[in-house]
Amino acid sequence: MNAAHGRFVWYELSTTDTQSAKAFYARVVGWGTRDAVTPGPAYAFFTAGQVPVCGLTGLSDEATKGGETSRWIGYVAVDDVDAAARRVESLGGIVRVPPTDVPGISRFSIIADPEMATLALVRGVQSAQMERDASRAHGRIGWRELLAADCETSFAFYRELFGWRKGIAEAGPLGTYQLFSAAEETAGGIATRQAALPMSLWLYYFNVGDIDAAAARVKEGGGAVLNGPNEVPDGSWIIQCTDPQNAMFALAGRRSYGAVGFMERVMP
Repeated sequence: MNAAHGRFVWYELSTTDTQSAKAFYARVVGWGTRDAVTPGPAYAFFTAGQVPVCGLTGLSDEATKGGETSRWIGYVAVDDVDAAARRVESLGGIVRVPPTDVPGISRFSIIADPEMATLALVRGVQSAQMERDASRAHGRIGWRELLAADCETSFAFYRELFGWRKGIAEAGPLGTYQLFSAAEETAGGIATRQAALPMSLWLYYFNVGDIDAAAARVKEGGGAVLNGPNEVPDGSWIIQCTDPQNAMFALAGRRSYGAVGFMERVMP
């Protein structure tokens, strides 16, 4: 088993409007963009500095007619894409896109877990996300979170598929928040989704500077802040959002003492 097995190595936005997405995430996160030379449909990279950190691709008319909507998807490295896809089905999940080669680059498959939360399996991707401490840098993906109807059942699926292990479980007003590790590193958490969320999904947190300023940029850019800012145990503040094409994402940052909300922290 290689060292990347079970780790998130890439992230990709599939959207109905790539030009709008480029402008929105440049404004909100500070990403640049660079077109990629790949076979098939047009593909672009979101970049932090000069480093590609995520992909961007357009949804085809056929996909949108079939009910596909704009969304972020995470790619998890596996040793054998074909074997992992078969394992998904044996565990009660669905293979949405069968194992497919991107010539000279990778082999991948799009899958859904038993609650229909979507991920991709991949072999062959070399990612900047694998760099030491990359998850703490501005513009990188700092956290991954599964919002699920049944945390225990969901974790069992991923444990069998990727070999993930349980970390600390934290009890909160909305239920238990279960941390999980991949390749001996804490990789994310699994939480009980709120009733207002119509389906289970994976949510990705992008690192920004000041969270209040970022929230303002989301709104100014035509997106929406669904939840937050909320403080998390490491002292960061998070917001959960949708972009103008309704793809859900999240941001993590700090809150300056001059921001609205400082008095909320120091006053009873």
